[in-house]
Amino acid sequence: MFIHIGDENVIRSRDVVSIIDYNLFNSSSIIEEMIFKQRESGNVSDSSYEEAKSIVITVNHIYFSSLSVSTLNRRAQLSYKLDKVDDITDTYDIEE
Repeated sequence: MFIHIGDENVIRSRDVVSIIDYNLFNSSSIIEEMIFKQRESGNVSDSSYEEAKSIVITVNHIYFSSLSVSTLNRRAQLSYKLDKVDDITDTYDIEE
């Protein structure tokens, strides 16, 4: 399934490694360094920093999102539940 993370970005839910609060970006030198190195490699999609509320880290890319961590978490959980529904319908070969 996919998750809309704001700013016209849609990602595969299975690629998400972590969703962290944007405030950690300024308070953690480790996160700053990681993002700096990924930015040098061209693996960061920035939204405007004034609007960023969270940072979505995927297997191959980092996104700054204008959506909060809790909103993205709800969307990820919904995506997970929908995946499970698809798995059940495949198992029982449910037809309309």
